[in-house]
Amino acid sequence: MDIISCVHLIGGLAFFLFGMSLMGDYLKKLAGGKLEVFLGKLTSTPIKGILLGTFVTAVIQSSSATTVMVVGFVNSGMMQLSQAIGIIMGANIGTTATGWILSLSGIQGTSMLARLLSPTTFIPIIALIGVILYMFSKKQVQKNAGMIMLGFSVLMFGMQTMSEAVEPLKENEEFTNMLVMFSNPLIGILVGTLFTAVIQSSSASVGILQALSMTCGITYSTAIPLILGMNIGACVPVLLSSIGANKDGKRTAWVYLYYNVLGTVLFLAVYYLADYFIGFSFTSHFSNTVGIAVANTIFKVFSTVALLPFIKVLEKLVYLTIRDNPSEKTTKRSENLLDERFIEYPPLAIEQSRKTLSNMAELAKDNIFAAIGLIEDFDPKIAEEIRKNENTIDHYEDSLGTYLVQLSAKELSPAETNEVSKLLHSISDFERIGDHALNICKLAEEIQEKSLVFSTKAQKELRVISNAVREVLSLAVEAFEKDDVTIAAHVEPLEQVVDLLKDELRMRHINRLQNGRCTLELGFVFNDLVANFERIADHCSNVGICVIQLSNASFETHDYLRTLKETKEAHYVDEYHAYKKKYYAPLLEM
Repeated sequence: MDIISCVHLIGGLAFFLFGMSLMGDYLKKLAGGKLEVFLGKLTSTPIKGILLGTFVTAVIQSSSATTVMVVGFVNSGMMQLSQAIGIIMGANIGTTATGWILSLSGIQGTSMLARLLSPTTFIPIIALIGVILYMFSKKQVQKNAGMIMLGFSVLMFGMQTMSEAVEPLKENEEFTNMLVMFSNPLIGILVGTLFTAVIQSSSASVGILQALSMTCGITYSTAIPLILGMNIGACVPVLLSSIGANKDGKRTAWVYLYYNVLGTVLFLAVYYLADYFIGFSFTSHFSNTVGIAVANTIFKVFSTVALLPFIKVLEKLVYLTIRDNPSEKTTKRSENLLDERFIEYPPLAIEQSRKTLSNMAELAKDNIFAAIGLIEDFDPKIAEEIRKNENTIDHYEDSLGTYLVQLSAKELSPAETNEVSKLLHSISDFERIGDHALNICKLAEEIQEKSLVFSTKAQKELRVISNAVREVLSLAVEAFEKDDVTIAAHVEPLEQVVDLLKDELRMRHINRLQNGRCTLELGFVFNDLVANFERIADHCSNVGICVIQLSNASFETHDYLRTLKETKEAHYVDEYHAYKKKYYAPLLEM
């Protein structure tokens, strides 16, 4: 094998790996980013987990990538370890799809059908269709389909190039002797493990083995141990990804390793015992691309079927490997939904960010409700809880902001970019709502410490505006969590009524001061409470407008409000009058 052949081999490998990555990335995009999200939800039984893991991995073309996501799910508390095991088993089966696709490169013959199915015939056609779709289509779905075709074409071209580069090796006696050495199970498994650990993809390793098999120099006795080792080597990127994860995340990575190692041991035992007693005639035959795909699939299906009844044993094994410390058992584990592993999978990262921000929004809402309750019935324990919650809300803001900025640097679809924008715009509003809860809490504490007592009328007025604020906040949080434009449309009319209530209460407050029916100290507290209520409603308005505007792929808040008020849209006017009747009319009767 001369220097030119080595260059062709390296170039073919580069095309092969790039094509595999390109095809997998755009298959994920074509799926609309839902596969990864479903992976974290539909795993109630091991069988469902296996089927889902098989399907998702067949699409994204990497069992390691699927398992890395699962490590993130378990690390963030989305999934139990027992659920993850089924997905890991399915992922191993799903990754065999790549081998079957690559087996097309081994089609040979002189018949018309064989020539039509030959890569030299269909690759240029698929590449041409892919270029046309990508360059001339306006729809993103068609562009994604075009890139999948181009990725497949590059993948198959790389496969062909590698096959042609190693063609001279079939006459090389040293290469043949080396392959014979690999027929030793232990050496073959070790080499397969090390090779896959370096390139970090068992699918790619099997593909390279399929290319080498086209030299007609690799027997099944050599190929099978290599395949077994390649599956163990695929555990390396998963183990590396678990660095920094909590104990459950690390356990998930170790499940993947134990599953592949135990599957290999069982398969070796059954295979070599059967070969000893029965004698497999095919072991000395030269392998081909289809044969390697078959062997890889049989091994992975065998491992899953053999180990499926022992899921609980696998779970206990990893708990023995990574033990809990006694001190940790009494400590409540803080779930980290914003797992950095998900940054590489934007749909998952967005889903986790949305859940985290929903938690933040609910916490801010609960704090407001609790703080309002302290105005008339102060409780130091509730006040302390509000302060703790406020610290949590601030932590949410910091971590979410950093996470979403990292995510924004990734290549996102228009829909994903839209969602990230909505999350970024809403973070500060929910954080400021939390700040106002703390402000109200401090004012309630001042009322308690100074033994201040509002007049009966002032108390009734505060109840009216606080009830309006409770409703507008509940609407804003619900609209955000459900991404519901209809609910969001209720927010702005109610916010305008809160503004009306604020103006009315301030006028009444000034009148009471002028008439000597209110002290200056009480007046300051009353005015600050009303101001906080009004600002909470303002932030709710921002959230509602964000949901509405980003549903139309825009974010022009001022233009929206100006248009809404100038055109006097029917739904806005009707809602405004309804809320005015509900809150402002009773105030006028006091």
